[in-house]
Amino acid sequence: MISCTEFIPAYSELFTFLEKKDGPEAVSEYWEHIAANGLPELESLVKQFGIAGCYKYWSHTLNEEAADFTMTLDEDNRVFTIDMHYCPSKGRLLQFKHITPYHNYCKHCDILYRRVLEPLGYTYEYDMTRTGQAQCSCKITQPKAE
Repeated sequence: MISCTEFIPAYSELFTFLEKKDGPEAVSEYWEHIAANGLPELESLVKQFGIAGCYKYWSHTLNEEAADFTMTLDEDNRVFTIDMHYCPSKGRLLQFKHITPYHNYCKHCDILYRRVLEPLGYTYEYDMTRTGQAQCSCKITQPKAE
């Protein structure tokens, strides 16, 4: 079986192709489609467990990808954070000599997860300022109960 990391260069090349063919909007539309159709587990976990659903979701996915990260779940304040010390996806792309990574590769994490969480009332803050070092962070805040 092929691991998820084997698809990373293909994703990057697909994003590059879509942008060259139809512009950056085509890449965003592709990510929007994935968000609408490809993340039912995240939505389900968050609906069932609240902010702890984020922890359950990313505990599985980030460990599957063998990422170097710290997650913090503060249920009292309804906040979940991920500090990505080393993203294996972006890190792998930065190591390749034979392809140029899609210039906005990390933006998919912003669009995908924002489109799932914000309609549920959560705020999603994504810091992409360190993606050139295969690092990023996000902060998800659950709305206050009424």
